[in-house]
Amino acid sequence: MEQKRYAVAVDGPSGAGKSTLAKAVARELHIMYVDTGAIYRVIGVAAQRRGIDPKDEAAVMAMLPELDIGIKHGADGLQRMSLNGEDVTDAIRLPEISMYASAVSALPPVRAYLLETQRKFAREQSVIMDGRDIGTVVLPDAEVKIFLTASSAVRAKRRCLELEQRGTPKPYDEVLAEIEQRDYNDSHRAIAPLRQAEDAALVDTSELDFEQSKALLLKTIRESVNA
Repeated sequence: MEQKRYAVAVDGPSGAGKSTLAKAVARELHIMYVDTGAIYRVIGVAAQRRGIDPKDEAAVMAMLPELDIGIKHGADGLQRMSLNGEDVTDAIRLPEISMYASAVSALPPVRAYLLETQRKFAREQSVIMDGRDIGTVVLPDAEVKIFLTASSAVRAKRRCLELEQRGTPKPYDEVLAEIEQRDYNDSHRAIAPLRQAEDAALVDTSELDFEQSKALLLKTIRESVNA
């Protein structure tokens, strides 16, 4: 199936494991992985560093032309992000950046600014792209659409473990509240809200471990591409 160019759109709420699973699937299928959420996080970092309210559309819009956002993929297929020449791959994953990313991603000028950049990847090669509106807005004609989810409680536990491993632990109740607030914000925003595309396969990983989740995604993709 490597000879056939195709696009895989993976949408779902925060903490569902989209990025981790999409990276693993990309390596297995030998296709490019594009983490669109990372791009919005870079803009969130820029807003935070400049002291800009991420909900202030005029201020964020004025900032965009000054940003040089870079995406590189190493030999291992991992995506690294840069902001004006600085590698911010780790900085964009700090807990406080999540809310900044959610806020700026709800702004129409930001989404319009990044839309063509994302579509260009899919036109040039086979990709698996994850985010909140890939199957509904960014790549509505993608050959494969998956809505990846898990219960908020499970996602909060996974997030707590991730933060602990990074050395930045947070209480479970606080993480759960943040995830539920992020879910509400993402699903209720006026522009490109988080929702399952009508033709997307629903994949719930609440009861699955990583390997089981990866196997299910690979099975779904292969069946769709070879159909």
